[in-house]
Amino acid sequence: MAKLYFYYSAMNAGKTTTLLQSAYNYHERGMRTLILTPQLDTRAGEGVVASRIGLRANARRFTREDDLMSLARADIASRGKLDCVLVDEAQFLSKAQAWQLGDIVDVLGIPVLAYGLRTDFRGELFEGSQYLLAWADNLVEIKTICHSGRKATMVVRVDEHGRAVTDGPQVEIGGNDRYVSVSRAEFKKIMAGESTVELQQPVLPLDQPRESA
Repeated sequence: MAKLYFYYSAMNAGKTTTLLQSAYNYHERGMRTLILTPQLDTRAGEGVVASRIGLRANARRFTREDDLMSLARADIASRGKLDCVLVDEAQFLSKAQAWQLGDIVDVLGIPVLAYGLRTDFRGELFEGSQYLLAWADNLVEIKTICHSGRKATMVVRVDEHGRAVTDGPQVEIGGNDRYVSVSRAEFKKIMAGESTVELQQPVLPLDQPRESA
């Protein structure tokens, strides 16, 4: 029976890597998938989903005004049977789009795997995440670690000097230079000015040595 899954985590936990691995598993079995990605995220290029470790795949871009059920129906009409829908950066979904993912499952009988952040840099739920947490059949946490050694569940936004940002728009696309995953305890200290943010180093290819001091 098809289900709606929401895989959530803090930044840099491997959500997109997990999405791409899931898509590969379907393709390996001769099954077809549709990968959806928000139009506002162009870090890997337009219509591309890419992980930090180098995996990438083409995707169908969508805006907050798009009807995802209609996109799925159109994809089936043009390309045939669809076995799974995967959604990257699902925190950027609207409430209506989170409901539409449920329609893809309930009406079309197609499983949907959505991957996204749970909370923003202020510790508040994103709209898409809020309703996926409420409506998904299965919730799966993808874990990552804070520099303190605890499980990271929160995200801190930093400025160009590495200082924590406590105000601003909820949506601001960025990577390791803008966001750091931390534990709840560390998040509280940082927001209170009692601790500093440690920027994460970019991941280098396995055959590229790091410079020594």
